[in-house]
Amino acid sequence: MLKFEIHCDVDAAWRAIHSPQVASELYGPILAMTPWSSVPPAWEHGDNAAVALSVAGLPLGKQFISISDREQTHAGRRVRIMRDSGIPLTGMLSSLDVWDHQMAVSAVPCHPDRTLWRDRLTIGGATAPLLWPALWAVWQWRQLRITQLAPSWAFDPPPNE
Repeated sequence: MLKFEIHCDVDAAWRAIHSPQVASELYGPILAMTPWSSVPPAWEHGDNAAVALSVAGLPLGKQFISISDREQTHAGRRVRIMRDSGIPLTGMLSSLDVWDHQMAVSAVPCHPDRTLWRDRLTIGGATAPLLWPALWAVWQWRQLRITQLAPSWAFDPPPNE
């Protein structure tokens, strides 16, 4: 699990979590994520899709993505959570029989331009202990990329005409 603050407001972070384009940017340039089935421009509760993953053009496999959203209150603060409960379909990750990726965002008190980001991946299966070190390294990369990209997620609505 990762837990860190980013430099953007919570609404911008929530939009970014739901953006397949942002998800692809998080892994770049190391890992490429390309649509294998129809992928919506923005994830919504109940959406499903498949993507192909590759490193330096070498296929790693296909991943089924299944999105659900929920909201809860923690310590008096609104927490928005997006969950991908899909599963790896092919490749070495397909040996996992549990894949539960949850991303949560909440406002940082007294800092409206900052967001607390939590990113948790739970995996299971006979090969999980073998795959854990590589996935841990990918999650460290995710944190770095999220931190780098977050300031660009700000959204200024168009001026009233």
